[in-house]
Amino acid sequence: MSRILDQGILLLVISFSASVQSTKVLSKWKKCGDPECEKAMSRVQATTDYLGPDCRYLNFKTGEEIIVYSKLSRENENLWTGSKGKDFGYFPRDAVKVEEVLIGEEVEVLTKETDFLCLHEDKYTFE
Repeated sequence: MSRILDQGILLLVISFSASVQSTKVLSKWKKCGDPECEKAMSRVQATTDYLGPDCRYLNFKTGEEIIVYSKLSRENENLWTGSKGKDFGYFPRDAVKVEEVLIGEEVEVLTKETDFLCLHEDKYTFE
């Protein structure tokens, strides 16, 4: 009985660790085109194929167009967020080139924990 309990606790710890990793805050700050981060900031084109490490990241192929909505700042300036069709997520800024800037000024705002959750089919995924 004790062995089964130990295995159950181990599975619970592994499950919790995966959840923490997939919802880890990547930065406390981000830059946006408006205080609500709803305005598109720029249109970029992928310069390389990219496959992200988990469901929070946007996967794309060279040449695809992405609309940028925010850029992480301060601790992690390499990651931007954007959309390609119905897909949305983080990607490295050095994997794209800016084609068109759509805003005049960037606004820096605090991130929220919900910024770092996976979103699938209009529902949040907690892994």
